[in-house]
Amino acid sequence: MSKKKNVRDAALQLLETVEKNQAYSNLLLNNAIKTNEISAIDIGLLTELVYGTLQRKMTLDFYLKPFIEKNKKLQTWVVNLLRMTVYQMVYLDKIPDRAAIFEAVEISKRRGHKGIASLVNGVLRSIQRNGLPQLATIIDPAERISIETSHPLWLVRRWVVQFGIEKTREMCEVNLTVPLQTGRVNLTRISREECLALLEEEGFEVEPSPILPEAIKCLRGNLASSKAFHYGLLTIQDESSMLVAHALGIEEEEIILDACAAPGGKSTHIAEKLGNSGKVISLDLHEHKVKLISQTAERLGLGNIEAQKMDSREAAQKFQHKSMDRILLDAPCSGLGVMRRKPDMKYTKKEQDLSQLKAIQLSLLESVAPLLKEEGTLVYSTCTVDREENQEVIDIFLRKHPEFSGDPTLAERMPEAIRPLINDFEVQILPQDFGSDGFYIACLRKKVE
Repeated sequence: MSKKKNVRDAALQLLETVEKNQAYSNLLLNNAIKTNEISAIDIGLLTELVYGTLQRKMTLDFYLKPFIEKNKKLQTWVVNLLRMTVYQMVYLDKIPDRAAIFEAVEISKRRGHKGIASLVNGVLRSIQRNGLPQLATIIDPAERISIETSHPLWLVRRWVVQFGIEKTREMCEVNLTVPLQTGRVNLTRISREECLALLEEEGFEVEPSPILPEAIKCLRGNLASSKAFHYGLLTIQDESSMLVAHALGIEEEEIILDACAAPGGKSTHIAEKLGNSGKVISLDLHEHKVKLISQTAERLGLGNIEAQKMDSREAAQKFQHKSMDRILLDAPCSGLGVMRRKPDMKYTKKEQDLSQLKAIQLSLLESVAPLLKEEGTLVYSTCTVDREENQEVIDIFLRKHPEFSGDPTLAERMPEAIRPLINDFEVQILPQDFGSDGFYIACLRKKVE
């Protein structure tokens, strides 16, 4: 990209790249802001245009369809330009329609020719004149949720079977909203109250989380740019993900295995809960991610983390059996619980991906299970909301391993606000429950043989 690019040109180019390369928009966006010298005032608009257009792509296509049906061979950049402009006309009150249309026509003149500029102008003026097609004309409830909230129909139908129509609609609607940034205060170094005061002094708008005693919510500002972050007094982590360390029921001096540890949020939380005692063995498949865990531990002043490059499916051959007091397996998953953070994910996932992941999740459980001491705790977690990767994986594992059972004392260790969501030894958090990521946690105990 050339320097000093017009913000809408930059947004269009990002939309193109995401679609062509199936690359994640969050990574591309950060890069584009740096390379294009986007001014601070325009960063908000660029983010809104890219995320908003991606987030609502299926709805925008529904609105555009009657106006572009005759033009079968539109180039992808023209379709993306139309989507982006209709997004501004429908969802951004502060931008007048005429300004959005003018900008779109100017871009189409620069990128195409007179004919394309005239087509873009004609389509957008027709929408302005005739209004949008009505979503109420979609009769099938699942299809309507799919188009209204831009979620693939296979996924909506799947969720309707698992959660019912209302919960599915709520979840899809929440997935269109921007999540608040949350941070975890490093209680080995500072209290939450002191950390909040420091952040407020620095100009951040923050408040304590009503869910977890170590969590804070950031209403304005980016916590990663704070002095508190720099000096290791806090780290960025979602509230749902913080629940894992509570589920483990950690006691000082224990040896705890975090089997799929990168980027290190849960490992460092476990290390903090150990009061910098004992040891956390943090495994990851990739060298650069192992480095990331070590760097985060160093920033937070935690000396009890040992990060190693290893495929956790080989852990049973590398570690002594019955050597771990507790094990966390935060398994690779479809990530369907974090769609708000990666809006383009919805369009690249396929139903068969979930079954393939299930096999990996089971093989990881099989590998780490022998390493746990008798009466030890094994926590299985994912950032997804799908039964096939969650409850079904645990059901199969428990049927094959009679030496393990669900731990019904889970609720005693969890924050009070979470207890109503706990079902015996497991909890499925949906994004609408308290505005955090969708997340699953199951807590198992190893019996004395």
